[in-house]
Amino acid sequence: MQSYRLESFGNLDSLVLRHETLKQPGPGEVLIKVKATSLNFRDLALLHGTYPMTCQLNLIPLSDAAGEVVSVGERVARFKPGDRVANNFFPRWFGGPFPRTSASEQYGSDQDGWLTEQKIVSAETLVAIPPHLSFEEAATLPCAAVTAWTALAGLSAGDTVLTQGSGGVALFALQLAKLLGARVIATTSSPEKAERLKGLGADEVINYSNCPDWSVQARNLSDGRGVDRIIEVGGPGTLTQSIRAISVGGEIEVIGFLAAGEPSIDFSSLFLSGATLRRIAVGSRSDFEAMNRVVSMHNLRPVVDRVFAFDQALEAWRHFDARQTFGKVVIAHG
Repeated sequence: MQSYRLESFGNLDSLVLRHETLKQPGPGEVLIKVKATSLNFRDLALLHGTYPMTCQLNLIPLSDAAGEVVSVGERVARFKPGDRVANNFFPRWFGGPFPRTSASEQYGSDQDGWLTEQKIVSAETLVAIPPHLSFEEAATLPCAAVTAWTALAGLSAGDTVLTQGSGGVALFALQLAKLLGARVIATTSSPEKAERLKGLGADEVINYSNCPDWSVQARNLSDGRGVDRIIEVGGPGTLTQSIRAISVGGEIEVIGFLAAGEPSIDFSSLFLSGATLRRIAVGSRSDFEAMNRVVSMHNLRPVVDRVFAFDQALEAWRHFDARQTFGKVVIAHG
C-alpha cells in the first residue's frame, strides 16, 4: 500500500509518499480500505510547527477518514466486511469526561493518521457512517462536525448562536444549530460568503471586514442583550469581541486559534457578562454516534469546498493553506 508521511515540520515538500507493507488485523482489530480523508486547521498547524500539543515527526498525517471494512480480527462484533465506517478523532475516548491519560492521544500527532490507502485500527475507535452520505462527505465528520456538535450541547430552541467564518466547524455549527431550533448570526469577510451562509440558514450575517467591532452589531441583532452561544474558532484575534457580544450568563465555546491578534482578555466585560468559557476538545465516540443520529434523521449534508485525488494530496494541502475555502477540503483515496 501507499502512505504519506510528514518527515519534517515547516515545509510541505516533506510530505512524502511511501510504499509500505500492511499486516493482517489482530484480535479486536479491523482492516479498513480508506476511501477519503479531510483536512482540518490542526493539520496546517502540525505542518507549520505551531500545534500547541505534542506531536511527532515521520507520522502519517490527518485525523479524519471514512472507509470500508475489508476484514476483521478475532472477537470483533461491532463491524463486518463491507461496513461503511469513520474513525473517532480520539482513538480511545469512547464516552464520559475528556480523558487526561494516554487515551487522549490523537491521530497524526501522537500516532499514525489516515492519509494512507489501508489502515488497521481497533474496532472500538470506529462508528458507522450515515447511509445517505458519500465517503467524501463522511470523511468531514470526525473533527469539525463532532466539535460543532459538542459545542452546541445544552442548546435550547430559540437561543441565538454566533458562528465565526466559513470553515468546517463554523458551517457544521450553523447547520446543526438550525436543526436544533436556534437563531444563527454568522460572521464572514465577503458579500459572496455572506450569501452562501444565508443559503445554509443563517438568519443574519455580519461582515467583519467592514465591521471590525462586530460585537456591537451582534448585540444590536439580538435586541441589545447579546447572543447566548458563541462558537469561538478565532482565538486571540476574536475572543475580546466574543466576550463583548455574549449575553449575561451566556457561553463561549473556545475551539480554535485561527485569527491572529493579541491574546488579551477584556476582564471587565468578561466579569460583568457572567459568561462561561468552555474549551471544546472535539468529542467522544458516544458524541459522534449521537450526532450521526441527528445527521441521518435530517439528511444533513456537509459542505465540501473541493475534492482532490490521493495523488494530489500536496495540492489539497496548498489549496487549504491559502485559507480561501468555504467548507471542507477532502482527499478521495479511490
